[in-house]
Amino acid sequence: MRPRTLRTALATLTAGLAAAGCLTAAAPAAAQGRPPANACSPAVSLTGFTDALDKTTYDGAYVGNLSALAPDRRGSLAALSDRSSLFRLDARTLRPRGVVTLADESGAALDAEGLVADLPHSRLRSSGGTPTGTYLVSSETEPSVRRYSGTGELLGRLPVPDDLRTAPEGRGRANGSFEGLTLLPGGRTLLASMEYPLDGDPADLVRIQSWQRTRHGDFRLGAQYTYRTDPGLGVSEVTAAPDGRLLVLERGFTAGVGNTVRLQLADRPGRGTVLHKRLLADLADCPALGASAKQPQPNPLLDNFEGMAVTGRSGGRLEVLVVSDDNQNAVQTTRFLRLRVRA
Repeated sequence: MRPRTLRTALATLTAGLAAAGCLTAAAPAAAQGRPPANACSPAVSLTGFTDALDKTTYDGAYVGNLSALAPDRRGSLAALSDRSSLFRLDARTLRPRGVVTLADESGAALDAEGLVADLPHSRLRSSGGTPTGTYLVSSETEPSVRRYSGTGELLGRLPVPDDLRTAPEGRGRANGSFEGLTLLPGGRTLLASMEYPLDGDPADLVRIQSWQRTRHGDFRLGAQYTYRTDPGLGVSEVTAAPDGRLLVLERGFTAGVGNTVRLQLADRPGRGTVLHKRLLADLADCPALGASAKQPQPNPLLDNFEGMAVTGRSGGRLEVLVVSDDNQNAVQTTRFLRLRVRA
């Protein structure tokens, strides 16, 4: 498939989503001092959702299996499929406007799970001297973090500690390693979150690995942090808030019952190696707003939510976009949620 240059935008994304009308609208916010309209909790409200991309294709690529989102500076949104497709979505409609295929060093597909658009800090230049922008992509296969150009060219790979590698090379669980990826404000610290504990660790403890940017723009290994999940849940995404604290999406699935999805707020890394958290919302408590589910769920709004991005601010709250990975499964849905979060 023909590569398309990926460009995204943080500043205009939230306004574009609101103007699109493709997200099911929620009621206006409640007056100050009262619970927010369409509240999931005192800290989180649901302002809309859309299933418009569910079971669609674009330029021969299936628009699903979405595991990560990353806003950028130019009015669009990067969306990563765990089947090696990186989409550029229109900020107004969320419709695809470009796609590139990613591959590892041997040309094989990736189990791609985490995404960072690293445009402001890229030292790579095009022939005309203009910053080209790069994308950092984590895979839970080895695990790994690789850097790609906007056209999908593999540019390099970051070092990974031996103990995080998938067994038998390390203590990582197969299909349970680098699920989340985020860059802290300022662009100097990169974080990758494990989905599940290492072999030998407590059942609720996951590791979060950091890298520090060097003056040459590369990343060297940094501190490792620990984070405790709620019982039976794993970390499906981690996203930095503007103040450096972490929005953490915890997720689990029980056959015949459905998904558990909780949004947590964790400490800013760097003040000790243990990251404490507090619950912002259990998404089962959100209003359904007319959503339907194709399989049993505690709330028909729920699905396998894996990707998350902070897209702006509104009235002192963060605008947060969340997307589900449908696993290309007939009873799952590619669904975007728009949340307003008081963090």
